[in-house]
This record gives sequence, structure tokens and C-alpha cells, in this order.
Amino acid sequence: MAAKQGLPTLTLRVLEEALGMGLTAARDTAEAVAAEGAYYLEQVTVTEASEDDYEYEEIPDDNFSIPEGEEDLVKAIQMVQEQATDTQILEQKTVLPSKHPVPEVIEDFLCNFLIKMGMTRTLDCFQSECKAREDLLKTQKERDFHRMHHKRIVQEKNKLINDLKGLKLHYASYEPTIRVLHEKHHTLLKQKMLTSLERDRAVGQISGLQATLKNMEIGHNYHASEIRVVPNREKENALEGPTQKGLREAREKNKSSTKIKDNTKDSEFPTDMQPNPNLYLYKENICPAKVDYKLNNIFRLHELPVSCIIMHPCKDILISCGEDRLWKVVGLPKGNVLLTGFGHTDWLSDCCFHPSGNKLATSSGDTTVKLWDLSKGNCILTFEGHNHAVWSCTWHSCGDFVASSSLDTTSKIWDVNSERCRCTLYGHVDSVNSIEFFPGSNTLLTGSADKTLSVWDARTGNCEQSLYGHMHSVNDATFTPRGHMIASCDACGVIKLWDFRKLLPIVSIDVGPSPGNEVNFDSSGRVLAQASGNGVIHLLDLKSGQIHKLMGHESEAHTVVFSHDGEYLFSGGSDGTVRTWS
Repeated sequence: MAAKQGLPTLTLRVLEEALGMGLTAARDTAEAVAAEGAYYLEQVTVTEASEDDYEYEEIPDDNFSIPEGEEDLVKAIQMVQEQATDTQILEQKTVLPSKHPVPEVIEDFLCNFLIKMGMTRTLDCFQSECKAREDLLKTQKERDFHRMHHKRIVQEKNKLINDLKGLKLHYASYEPTIRVLHEKHHTLLKQKMLTSLERDRAVGQISGLQATLKNMEIGHNYHASEIRVVPNREKENALEGPTQKGLREAREKNKSSTKIKDNTKDSEFPTDMQPNPNLYLYKENICPAKVDYKLNNIFRLHELPVSCIIMHPCKDILISCGEDRLWKVVGLPKGNVLLTGFGHTDWLSDCCFHPSGNKLATSSGDTTVKLWDLSKGNCILTFEGHNHAVWSCTWHSCGDFVASSSLDTTSKIWDVNSERCRCTLYGHVDSVNSIEFFPGSNTLLTGSADKTLSVWDARTGNCEQSLYGHMHSVNDATFTPRGHMIASCDACGVIKLWDFRKLLPIVSIDVGPSPGNEVNFDSSGRVLAQASGNGVIHLLDLKSGQIHKLMGHESEAHTVVFSHDGEYLFSGGSDGTVRTWS
């Protein structure tokens, strides 16, 4: 009781507010209980001023970074001190003290009193309010912490946004420079190509001059020896030693080979443009283009994939080449094999008919090009000179030249009469996958894995124009029968049509992602067929722009060709079969 009497005035005031009655001493309480009987407490709500009404002072979180070039020790120390002061202020503001703190001794007294009086409901309410007060203080502290954390995150986000904007501006400032460097790079590549062509032309001229000088020296020595040796031949032969004898025999052998070469003359390229028989075919054919083909028959001709199919220029027969090293002459429409040719030591890649139809040129993975006599089926000539596999071959319309393209990044023009390589075409930087002569001219078209098409002059070996636009390796390219348009396909199934007169792209059609292996026009030039890697034959109607699909191959389709009248379509696949569509 003495302890209760010694409570400070503030404690008595708090008790009076909490209990609604005056407490002077425990003695007065006992007397009141004895006089008035049972003693009860009224339910009183203890209210506190909401701490949410407190006005917080916002402390701006400035960027304390020191700009480059302005570092100073004094300024750095001052900024660190200011930052420490701000941190102390924030810590003081984070813990918000209550306006009327209640000591734990008073709380314990009240709890004991309520327990003694048996006021359990009031005790529960009092304890719940105490606990709620503690939870409130804890929640307020967490709120203040998250507010500060949120402000810091916002500031960091704004800083990152500003940095990102600066980087974008910095990158944009480099774009013109990159563009200029790209242009310079393309210019240098063109200059390099032209330089290489000029170098090759100069080397060819030097080789020709050296050969001419050598022939002149041989002829001069020959005539001089005749004049000098005739009266004293026996004496000279008696006096010559083994060295002089070997030199004389080599000279005679060289003279004999020179006479043989002189007897075989090089063919001349036609100087005038030859008439194209396909120019008037489009005007005569007024019937609508046929695209509704149906699978008619299947010919199993090869044990390995079919690589090429071509139609005879005059007869109803076709030639099929396969990776089994064989080419076969097939009669139509029954598909009976009329002739089988063999002689290559590796897979066949392409074949082409002589304009007269009595000879055949084939290219192979054994790096050679062979010419065949179709009347007998035997090989009459073999061209060797490529360093890697030969992908394609084509015959000039005059019949005296054959052109081939190879994996060694070059193309070659072969003279059938002199049986030698007349010219090597340099310029592509990757495998040359296709080659074709423009109808009735000396112009060549090549398609390469370097994603370009090139137009060449076969007489000079110069690249006249390169066509850019494909994003992947060009697998095949061909002229329309009239010669006014080029079609090409690449390794991702993209078909491109080019205006050959302007050498500009017309349209690009994506039928991928399966690769396009070969493209061919029908005889009218109004329908384009593509053999795709997924076994589908795509037919493009050039007039309407519609694409039709022929489904019938069980595996990859490698080649496709139309019959001369356009009524039939033939396709070869990796399963060794040739399928006819009508």
C-alpha cells in the first residue's frame, strides 16, 4: 500500500482516466467496498490521437554522385556528413513516440486489479487493446521503412531511365558512322572483285603472249635449223652428245604437239543475237495456265535420290540423273528405260541437252563434266579442271560451248571443239550452285551460296551485274522462256522474280521454311514450279499470284520440269522415283 501511495501524480491521473473514478489510497478503496458493497468498473474506451495525423517531413534523396572532372576532397567529406545527418533525422522520424506513454508497472497493476475483481471480459479487452497498440506501432514502423524503400526504388528507376535514354542517343550517334562503314565495305568488295577480274584478265593476256612468243621462237629455231643443218646433218648428228640429243628430241616433240594444237582451232562465240524460238510461243498460247495437276504415275528409276530431270528438246523422252552415278533415258508416257549411261565415279548433279538433242552433258561430284553421244550411249569427251564437285552445267545455244559451276566458287566455259577451258569466271565467294545461258546469247546467269546472282559475259569472262536480295544460299536460278524474267529460290524457300531488262527485283514470295531445291517455268512462262525440301511442289500462277501445292512425294523433292505442251509435270525425289502429274 505504501508503494501505491508513493505513485506520482501523473500515474494517478492515468488511473483516474482509465477507471473513471478517483483513487487516493488502498485504504479508501477498502472502506468504499465495505460501505457500498460490490464494486464494478464501467467500460471505458481509451482513445489516443491517431498517429496518421502526423505530418511527415519528406526528405529528398538527392543524387550524391560527384560529376566527372569535379572531384574534391572537401566536397566529398561535406556530402558524407550531410548524408549521415539525414540518416540520423530519418531514424529519429521513423520511431514515432506516443503522446501519453503508459509505464509497464501501471499496465501490470491494472491487469492484477481486473483479475482480482473477476472482470475477465474487461481484462480481455484491455489486453487486446495493448496488443493492438503494439501491432500498430510495428505496422507504422514497417510502413515508414517501405515508404523510404519505395522512394529509393523510384529514384533508381528514374536514374536507369535517364541512363537508357543517354545510351539510345549515344547509339543513334553511331548509326551514320556504321552506315558509312557498310557502304565503304561494299565499295571495297566491288573494287576487290574488279581488281581480281582485271588480274585474271592480265594473267590470261600474259599467258597468251608467252605462248605466242614461245611459238615464234620454236618456229624461228625450226627454220634456222633447216637452213643450217641440211648440208651438214650427218656431221652434226655425229658430233652431238647425249644432252644435245635430249634437247633435240624435246624440241621435235614440242613441234609435233604445236602442230596438233594448231590444227584444232578454238570455237568462235556468235557475234549476233540468235533468234529465240520461245518469243512467239506466249502469243500463240492463249489458253489459261494449267495448275490443277494430279498425281498420275510413279517411275522407280534409281536406287538413290534423283538429282535432275530434263526434257528432250524434240522428242517425248526425258533424262533422269541420280546419285547412284547413272543417267537414264526414259520413254514417255510409259516410263520405260531406253538407255542407261555410266562412267562417272561419283554422284551426278545435273545434265543438259545439246540444242540438237543428240548429245548430253552431265556434271558430277567427281569434279568432271562429261559429254555423251546419245545414239551410242558412250562418253565422247571429259572436261577436268574444277577442284571440287561440279553442281550444274549448261549448253550454249550454238552447241560449241558448255559452262559449268562448282563448289570451288568458280565457273568455267569449255570449248567443245578445242576440248579445253576457254575461261574461268571468278567473283563468287562461296559455292556456285547453278549456271544457265540466256536463250540465244552469250550471257550467263549464276546463283551462289554467297546469296547473290551474277550476270556474266561469256566472251570476256567479266561479271556485268550482281543481284542482291536473298538472305540465304541461292540454290537455283533460271530464265523464263522469253528471257525477260529471272526466277530464283534459296535455302529457306523464298522465291524471287527479277526483271532481267532492268536487273531489279519484282516480287518475293516465301513458301518456306523448307528449302527450295529447283525452279522451272512452263513453256508459256506463266507458271513457275518449285521443288521443296518438304516434298511439296509449289506452283505459282504469275498472272493471278495464286500458289498451288502438289502433295505426293513421301520425302524431299529435288527437281521439277514441265512437258513442252504443259500438260504434264515431272518431279524427282530423294526416294529415287520420278512422279508424273497430269
